[in-house]
Amino acid sequence: MFNLGSWLVAHLDRVRPLAEARPRVAPGSSSALASTLLKALFPIAAFIALAPVLWFFFRRTWRELDVEAHEHQRRTLAAGGYDRRPAVLFTITAVVLMLQQYYGGRTVYDEHIRPWLREIELAQALAQGAPVVPVSLRRYDELYSYVWWSFTRVFGYVAIPMVGWKLCFPKDSLLDMGLRVRGLAQHAWIYLLCLAVVVPAVFIVASAPDFGAYYPFYKQSSRSWFDLIAWEAMYFAQFFALEIFFRGFWLAGLRQTLGSGAIFAMIVPYCMIHFGKPYLEAAGAVVAGIALGSLAMRTKSIYSGFLVHVTIALLMDIVALSNRGALPRSFWGT
Repeated sequence: MFNLGSWLVAHLDRVRPLAEARPRVAPGSSSALASTLLKALFPIAAFIALAPVLWFFFRRTWRELDVEAHEHQRRTLAAGGYDRRPAVLFTITAVVLMLQQYYGGRTVYDEHIRPWLREIELAQALAQGAPVVPVSLRRYDELYSYVWWSFTRVFGYVAIPMVGWKLCFPKDSLLDMGLRVRGLAQHAWIYLLCLAVVVPAVFIVASAPDFGAYYPFYKQSSRSWFDLIAWEAMYFAQFFALEIFFRGFWLAGLRQTLGSGAIFAMIVPYCMIHFGKPYLEAAGAVVAGIALGSLAMRTKSIYSGFLVHVTIALLMDIVALSNRGALPRSFWGT
């Protein structure tokens, strides 16, 4: 976006004749262009405004991380060693994101999972007696697809990196990847402070026209409380896995190598996994990634970030359903 002005200046002679040759511009087009530019540039202004706030809250944490990383690198180089952690971590990350992109979506479900479920559904229709776990593609096909989606996220974000890391660094404790609960109550005030900041933002974003159409992901959530609860359980599980991956695995793995730079390296793939979602949410992932990453580094725990994440996710789904007048009215639905 910073190159937009330079492009217009460089191509002004080309743009002017085209503009003169075109028919009269519709009255609403200027306001639409202004609205688009405002939406596109708003996150940049927000980043600039929030930078001093993040610096005020986390500058000490960032400095401590950089000192720790500097000492670790100095000792490693003095001993003639090589720090394999970045190479291992970035390779695992590429593998995880690649597998999720190509095999964690609806296509694999349609080609492999649904035919298997259809066979189970046919077998239970021919069998005597009621099945223990009935399968109904007519009613729950979309929900089953999200079961697959949630499973691939949990498996990809947790099983692959944890097993891969332990094989490469057997002396490392996986609990050090933000999974220890010690000191959680001590940092509860940070969780409440984060909510005080982001909850009002949810209601602001909820006024956007694409918000209500986008959430919840599972479009049958309004059919029954069972549908909504089942969806939120899967949604929460993938959020927990996501926090383990980005704020646990990533930051613990790079803490001694990159220091505070690990946080800012992490926000790049974290922002990219939000591509396809509403623009302002993808932009908000940058600030959220820095804040939650810094919080995880400070507390050495992912749980505060996880609680913030699921609270906001649940609130966004409920607000979206409420705005459409689509909250469930019964537990099982019709």
